[in-house]
Amino acid sequence: MNDFIASIILGIVEGLTEFIPVSSTGHLILAHHLLFGGEQMEGFWSTFEVVIQLGAILAVVVLYKDRFLSLFGFNRAAGEPFPAIRSLFLPDSGMGLIHIAIAIAPAFLFGFLLHGYIKSNLFSPLTVIIGLVIGGVIMVWVAGRKIEHPSDSLDEVSYKQAAWIGIGQCLSLWPGVSRSGATIISGILTGLSQKTAAEFSFIVAVPVMIAATGYDFLKSYQYFNSENLMVLAVGFVVSFIVAVAAIKWFVSFLGKVGLGPFGWYRIVAGLAFWWIVL
Repeated sequence: MNDFIASIILGIVEGLTEFIPVSSTGHLILAHHLLFGGEQMEGFWSTFEVVIQLGAILAVVVLYKDRFLSLFGFNRAAGEPFPAIRSLFLPDSGMGLIHIAIAIAPAFLFGFLLHGYIKSNLFSPLTVIIGLVIGGVIMVWVAGRKIEHPSDSLDEVSYKQAAWIGIGQCLSLWPGVSRSGATIISGILTGLSQKTAAEFSFIVAVPVMIAATGYDFLKSYQYFNSENLMVLAVGFVVSFIVAVAAIKWFVSFLGKVGLGPFGWYRIVAGLAFWWIVL
């Protein structure tokens, strides 16, 4: 397989799956397995499939730039003084940086402690298939639940909800579970609407994935050279473009149909990959 063609295909897979609840890591592992004839995902390609996630993350920053500017105090009227740092973390109302910090802390802790074990033992087609199917069953169950008065705005997210979303996000350390799936389901179960849970998931993903990508890059930078940096750049750009379209479509689709179809897709995809790959 030509490296640039593989880069484009994997960039498309990453962009499509990073923010919809089907597990981008799982799909990348399985796509790599199919593209390279069952070859172990290691070296340059292992780090490539983490770094191109930054392309998808950039899509969130672009699409939700106003929210990020507000969180850091830059989106204010002309002449209005820069807000106190305390008010950025603990605003009188609405979502502040403290909500983000609460939601990312568990994943940072467990991701750091378990990074080596996860990369060595859980990045395999079998673990992905298990995560896809079990996650799909849970998603179908959650989709059938009714919430009487869901919180329908990011500014209604409470500290307690942020904490439960952070705990739920730790489940996504298992490849195939899906970071967005775990956070969206946790948000719904704590009383957020599906749309609000998805958008909070997008925003929380930015610091988590920047940290994870940077950590992985620092540990594996020796695999990069002038030739394969171009391969990485192609995957990054493709991932960004596809992710912009995927996020817009997902938010619209979720508001109209809900999570159910994604749960059924996960179950069918997991069983199909089990038949093809194993």
